[in-house]
Amino acid sequence: MSASNLGSQILKFWKPYDVLTQFTDTLGRLTLADYVRIPNVYAAGRLDRDSEGLLLLTDDNKLKTRLTEPRYAHPRTYWVQVERIPDEAALSKLRHGLELGDGPTKPTIVRRLETAPDVPPREPPIRVRQTVPDCWLQLTLTEGRNRQVRRMTAAVGHPTLRLVRCAIGNITLAGLKPGDWQALSEGEASELRRSVKLK
Repeated sequence: MSASNLGSQILKFWKPYDVLTQFTDTLGRLTLADYVRIPNVYAAGRLDRDSEGLLLLTDDNKLKTRLTEPRYAHPRTYWVQVERIPDEAALSKLRHGLELGDGPTKPTIVRRLETAPDVPPREPPIRVRQTVPDCWLQLTLTEGRNRQVRRMTAAVGHPTLRLVRCAIGNITLAGLKPGDWQALSEGEASELRRSVKLK
């Protein structure tokens, strides 16, 4: 998106697996610079190298701060493939909060997906154990601690196999495939700003 009426650029990007959420790396690993060649935009938040999915990039520092400050409780939604099939007790623990090493988690919206989300196979593929079933969950969090989703599912006995962030507030992966980016529409950008109390 060239400069809009909002005076800034906001892009959505589907970060592939094994890509760092930064533009430089001295070790020669894949970074955002291998996919996004728009000057002066930076990631609003992070995704771990082994996680995939939606990342927002902007040149608006105030928006970037609002999207990452815990007090704005901005929702982030993930598709999470886990080992085994969580029962209602495990899902309830995720929903109501559980104790991690850095304190209790906030309540989380969690549901088990009946079918796998429509995402392309991961390269390299996840490990598969023929004797251990897996399933997909959808989790919506309003906090973003380090590797929080993975720690939460492990804490209830269901290690994460694959993690894909599918939405940040009103912005989704719609229209993207891994490695793609596109500018937000003016309507999407306005709604995103309103969601973090920016005009």
